[in-house]
Amino acid sequence: MSSHLPDPRLDLIYRLEASVGDPQDVGQVSVGHRRIVPLNGGTFSGPELRGILLPGASADWQTVLPDGTVLGDVRYTLETERGNVLYVRSQGVRHGSPEILERLVRGEAVDAAEYTFRTAVKIETGADDLDWLNKGVFVSVGGRQSGGVIYEVYLVG
Repeated sequence: MSSHLPDPRLDLIYRLEASVGDPQDVGQVSVGHRRIVPLNGGTFSGPELRGILLPGASADWQTVLPDGTVLGDVRYTLETERGNVLYVRSQGVRHGSPEILERLVRGEAVDAAEYTFRTAVKIETGADDLDWLNKGVFVSVGGRQSGGVIYEVYLVG
């Protein structure tokens, strides 16, 4: 028996491009500055899945730390072209240099390679043919755009 473990691989599941609404500012709370950013709609597509983001059931509950780091708790609902509903919860961090984070706050275009935006993702669905999503371990890479956000979600294999 070998003690060598297999290297993990990442398989793209989908790319989500979503529009964001105006943040709802909760204010300073015990863990940082709290705001809620609604995800107003969007589309996703990948090798096996495609569809839309359902507005009204999707937002990012953010905590902004004093250095500008954003801790995200993103919950969104997707509907596939076949009518299956996916509940996605994505928790992670967006951080970078103070200058880059300030540019993001101002809504400027910033190349996603200039900062870190990563999340751990959990996907749930009642669709029998998509049950593999319930059992997967997923990660995502994100990028903020003016008026929107992009997430690429990968299955860790």
